[in-house]
Amino acid sequence: MRPFVSVALKGIKCVRLAEDESQMRPLNLHRWDVTPKEAVKLQAALKETVALKNDFDVIRVVAGADVAVEKEAKRAYAGLIAYSLPDLREIGRQGAVGKVTFPYVPGLLAFREGPILSRALEELSAEPDLLIFDGQGIAHPRGVGIATHMGILFDKPSIGCAKSVLVGTFAEPGTEVGDYSPLVYQGRTVGAALRTRRNVKPVFVSPGHKIDLETSVEVILRCVDGFRVPKPTREAHHFVEALRKAPKPD
Repeated sequence: MRPFVSVALKGIKCVRLAEDESQMRPLNLHRWDVTPKEAVKLQAALKETVALKNDFDVIRVVAGADVAVEKEAKRAYAGLIAYSLPDLREIGRQGAVGKVTFPYVPGLLAFREGPILSRALEELSAEPDLLIFDGQGIAHPRGVGIATHMGILFDKPSIGCAKSVLVGTFAEPGTEVGDYSPLVYQGRTVGAALRTRRNVKPVFVSPGHKIDLETSVEVILRCVDGFRVPKPTREAHHFVEALRKAPKPD
């Protein structure tokens, strides 16, 4: 199958950003200090608020997000890098470091990484129009991966772009950049296996919030610059690794 678009973003207006000092604030939807059982119930409630239709007029800025966790130290490192479209010029970055208090539980990643991501998002000076996470959107056992959860929390369009499958099955897409195949879970298309580099394993794109699958694929293709992983999340990963390896205060 061929991609939804090949080069330009159809129906999405992209303009250069004049840097600003806007800051985001999360909606007061829930506490982070919950038990895993409570977290599952919260995901069920959040699922009812997910919107999978485009809810924006202009995409001027995308921000890639990534988190690394040191298990022994119970410390999390979050990194965000904002890029202007269509030129993918970096216009801001923000890191955050903090303690991890939620246990590792498959399917509840947002409750482990969400607090530190929220801090970084609140401090990011260039407000993004759309967030891209190294993780899942609705391609999740309960339909609320980290991209969906954080998109709802910050009331922002969001996309999950993962390097591996969490749920669902797919047919291997074609070998060319932009080829894709549906990712299907429980009879529903929840994402796409998207080829972002010729003859290299696909990435797995799923809409998070306030965006549809077709446009999610378009955006990811627009953020690809010759590597398998799109630039915003790839560089956010490098940023997080640099934060993790930096000297620690006494």
